[in-house]
Amino acid sequence: MSAFAVSGFRRGLLDSSAIALGYIPVAISFGLTAYHQGLSPFVAVLISLLVYAGASQFVLLSMLATGANMASLLAVVVVMNLRHLFYGPSILTHFGTAPRHLSVFILGAGLTDEVFASASGKMANVPAEQREWWYCGLQLGAYASWVGGTAVGAYLAQDLLADSQVLTKTLGFVLPALFFALLLEIRHAVAPGVMYTAAVVALLSVWLMPAYLGIIVAMLAGGAYALRRQ
Repeated sequence: MSAFAVSGFRRGLLDSSAIALGYIPVAISFGLTAYHQGLSPFVAVLISLLVYAGASQFVLLSMLATGANMASLLAVVVVMNLRHLFYGPSILTHFGTAPRHLSVFILGAGLTDEVFASASGKMANVPAEQREWWYCGLQLGAYASWVGGTAVGAYLAQDLLADSQVLTKTLGFVLPALFFALLLEIRHAVAPGVMYTAAVVALLSVWLMPAYLGIIVAMLAGGAYALRRQ
């Protein structure tokens, strides 16, 4: 890796700190929840390593607690994360014509809502030759904070934080604050009409269907609006 690439990677790691601030308390909460539902700390961390999808992981725990079968677990997790099929192609357009050094499978492995929003808002300010490595650093920093937070919750915080109100109060504003900050980052990259359309459809959809389906419907509505305006 050239010095130029290393510089981009480090910059990506630094930019991932905003995501990490939101991920760590939620990941600690996941580790605690998994442990108190009877999973070993190793299994809790393994789930974060392999699944790496916050909402899906909490739903997975709930379904495990109710004795759901493996087919149901897999189906729900897949449906909840179908939105990433829209994220991937959008992110690839930001890399431009610069030659890629990594497989799209590697580039897509760490793609989350927060990584997508941060990359969409900041990648235009990164030199084209550094973007791939910057994006890798952004992904790795976010991924490490999620897995690390899970390990803290599962291994170290079982007795110290299990009965504490700290996490409960923190989670009450951390995630909304995180998503609001990410929304501010992408507001210049996405047409206001697209965001308003997606937001309204999402709010209406949660009354009629599960939240994970509402997200997909809202994304389709926003995309349809964008295509109509072209």
